[in-house]
Amino acid sequence: MTITSFHPPKRTLMGPGPSDVHPRITEALARPTIGHLDPEFIRMMDELKSLIQYAFKTSNRLTLPISAPGSAGMEACFANLIEEGDKVIVCINGVFGGRMKENVIRMGGTAITVDSHWGRAVDPKAVEETLNAHPDAKALAFVHAETSTGARSDAKTLCQLARKHNCLTIVDTVTSLAGSELEIDGWGVDAVYSGSQKCLSCVPGLSPISFSEAAVEKIQARKTPVRSWFLDMNLVMGYWFQDGRGNGKRTYHHTAPVNQLYALHEALCLLQEEGLDNSWQRHQLHHQALVAGLAAMGLEMLVPEEERLAQLNAVVIPEGVDDLAVRQQLLAEYNLEIGAGLGAFAGKVWRIGLMGYAANQTNVLNCLSALESALLRQGHRFTPGEAVKAAISVYQ
Repeated sequence: MTITSFHPPKRTLMGPGPSDVHPRITEALARPTIGHLDPEFIRMMDELKSLIQYAFKTSNRLTLPISAPGSAGMEACFANLIEEGDKVIVCINGVFGGRMKENVIRMGGTAITVDSHWGRAVDPKAVEETLNAHPDAKALAFVHAETSTGARSDAKTLCQLARKHNCLTIVDTVTSLAGSELEIDGWGVDAVYSGSQKCLSCVPGLSPISFSEAAVEKIQARKTPVRSWFLDMNLVMGYWFQDGRGNGKRTYHHTAPVNQLYALHEALCLLQEEGLDNSWQRHQLHHQALVAGLAAMGLEMLVPEEERLAQLNAVVIPEGVDDLAVRQQLLAEYNLEIGAGLGAFAGKVWRIGLMGYAANQTNVLNCLSALESALLRQGHRFTPGEAVKAAISVYQ
């Protein structure tokens, strides 16, 4: 058998990620590959650190992209900050809070969980009660934007509680970066990780991370080596920060994904050109139009409005409607991808993403029109055409 070149179909990606990639970013991927220690590449690396600082709203020196997806960014935070026996309070309100717990356990720590209802924000009162009950806790970990449910937690309040109890904070912002208000320095976040493939509209495979000075001190004061060689910030800093001693040289650590880093640089340039506030507002506008259209079809949102993400919309599947059949029809007939539910919500919700380049009026209207067609075929009763009209009324 002769295998030929792979040519993927052209899709509109409106699931939980990856999102549609901006044409400028795909162009950046095709630029000439140079060495990962080339002086020009190192110059670009320094710009990239500054651009990530802009996106996170931080002046943290230890800010860089991990050469792996957001899950590796998560592991980097836990591997560097948690040692054997450390007690960590982990907030769980969906799938990705559960992954934080797994990381604590694998690093030899003790996970104390604060469980909230899936589809709801983390409860600050329950967090404060747990912090009071465990004054020896070293860190508080939570997901800012829970991708499995579309719920947004109050990161600012949770970080204030942690600081009050002398805890470091580890925050998952994989889905919130560039799509929701996020202020690392202003809110006092100590360790944060994200992903390239969500609201940055970049290709998957990179994880922007940032550590506060308090977090760096914790890393440098470790009594035991970091359990991951590849993710050990003491080693990675030598490559990204002139071997950690400011002498102008970079220490080889790994061969960086050169072209992917070009792409992330371009994605962050696009974000800077648009402006953070404008990006947040754009996501909110298209979310409101989508929700208005969904309501016109008689569809309900899983998450209460005040706790709802703009960029990840969890829609309750009406009784009698076949989840898989609808998603298959959208993909086969409209080249449109939306996401299935995860965990407890498998078969119960659709997850519709409005992330980065995909958050635009054309996608919203096309998605609503396609959903109308699929739901009518399923026998769901509503007035055809009203969904698009409702969305247009928001834009007008």
